[in-house]
Amino acid sequence: MKWRSLSEATPGLDARPLREIFAERKAKIAQYVPNETQAVHARVIAELKERQLAENALGVGAKAPEFTLFDHDGKLVLSMELLSAGRLVICFFRGRWDPFCCGQMEAMNRVLPEIVQADASLVAISPQSVKQSFFMADQHGLRFRLLSDAGSQVARQFRLVYRVPTEQEAIYRRSFTNLPFINGDETWELPIPATYILDQDSTVLYVAANEDYTERPEPVEILERLK
Repeated sequence: MKWRSLSEATPGLDARPLREIFAERKAKIAQYVPNETQAVHARVIAELKERQLAENALGVGAKAPEFTLFDHDGKLVLSMELLSAGRLVICFFRGRWDPFCCGQMEAMNRVLPEIVQADASLVAISPQSVKQSFFMADQHGLRFRLLSDAGSQVARQFRLVYRVPTEQEAIYRRSFTNLPFINGDETWELPIPATYILDQDSTVLYVAANEDYTERPEPVEILERLK
């Protein structure tokens, strides 16, 4: 289940900009993944963009909903407790099976000390189970909390959720990306990737949502917003 680059670079130590890391992964996908499979993924992204999911996601100035979720150690996490200590950065991601999610989580892990220095905290939310989140945190050496959003209930409140189309579901099944097993439900629903910064009163200060799961904001952009 763990994403590994072909070069087997040590997780968490790649200090390149995220766009460079992603460009390398896209090149490997273009080289090794069948064209017809790539075409399906491209169609899904295009269809999601037509639906304007990112544009309709919870936006700047809105009040974020409160949530209570289990972290990768099975401990209950309350958003209001996190916000009582400072601003909150939230990364919604798809799961540990996605190489772009893994890349983003490792990149955010590298800037975690600077996030803390800016009097903020960081959590990442996905629909995967607590066990899957534990495996991800352990394998990638992540030092922030991964929260399990069963049934994508919190992501739904942020208006990020979509149902995986049938032709893409078939590809995931063939590649052993069994979302019902990974997420613990039969919905085949995922959030589009999105990064939020919340003020202490839950007001959304920043959002970067994108239907294209191969694009994520640079960690330096998050730090600039916090500063």
